[in-house]
Amino acid sequence: MSHNINRRHFMLAGAAAAGSIAFSATQKQQPTSIAASQPTLGTMPERILGKTGVSLPVFGLGTAYKPIKDPQQEAEAIELIEKAIALGIRYFDTAANSDYGSSEDHLGKVLPAYRDNIFLATKSDARDRDGAWRDLEKSLKRLNTDYLDLWQMHHVSFMKTLDEMFAANGAMTAIAEAKEQGIIRYTGITGHHEPDVIAEGLRRYPFDTTLISLNAAEVHHPRSFADIALPVAKQQNVGVIAMKVPAYGRLFKPGLLEGMEQAMGYALSLSGVHCCIISADSVAQLESNVRVAQNFQPLSAEQMAAIEQRTAGAWEDNTFFRAWT
Repeated sequence: MSHNINRRHFMLAGAAAAGSIAFSATQKQQPTSIAASQPTLGTMPERILGKTGVSLPVFGLGTAYKPIKDPQQEAEAIELIEKAIALGIRYFDTAANSDYGSSEDHLGKVLPAYRDNIFLATKSDARDRDGAWRDLEKSLKRLNTDYLDLWQMHHVSFMKTLDEMFAANGAMTAIAEAKEQGIIRYTGITGHHEPDVIAEGLRRYPFDTTLISLNAAEVHHPRSFADIALPVAKQQNVGVIAMKVPAYGRLFKPGLLEGMEQAMGYALSLSGVHCCIISADSVAQLESNVRVAQNFQPLSAEQMAAIEQRTAGAWEDNTFFRAWT
């Protein structure tokens, strides 16, 4: 098996050359600005994604949700992705595993025409080298690209998982090989289960980014990502992408937050956070989220405290995803 994968590495390295050369100039510039290729209804604020030096809008599109993940909703998925491009979204997040369904395939039908203007991130939940390479090859084929801007180790939940990844034939070997071959630009680690694990992962390896659970209720969790993982990322200038921002809409139950303005505003106002990703189930919802991002202004300490007071009694319901591994 390893012999075949090594042979495929050679083939991929050749295919990736064009992508590596195309980015050689921009990698020397700090910050790198990825310009949108279509007019937008407004301008979203941008931030530098940590040590990557890349300037991106504060809002990106997650794809682990229908219609983008649904193989039966290709037309709707393509419409949503094309609208995201038109609205100025440049950060697209997906993954190779089954939870993301056909999202990579659907993105691969739209994004190649805009490839130089977007930041494309995907993930692997394989813990061994060969499995990670298989995921990477699958992602490249589905996404119809020869390089990734960001390749992430997906939902890293346990210390033993880190040990597996960092073993002699672990997934981190694939990361090193893919980066050396120019197939990936940046590396990341993601998790929504245990912040101590993410913090330890950041200490073991100089990841460029981390995608972690951060919302207006998560801060009340006794082991909060905001208290444990975020400070480590900030200290190391790791690009931080917030996920689970509206807790799948649960934060909008009566008596909690008034809307996405507070949910997104809170997450993006946490010190050390650079951007967030949120899925959308319709063009209308996507447009609404983009308008919120366009109007984003960092919240004051008083506004943050008021939001935290509203969510103090509902943190368990709004951090249900912490049980997922």
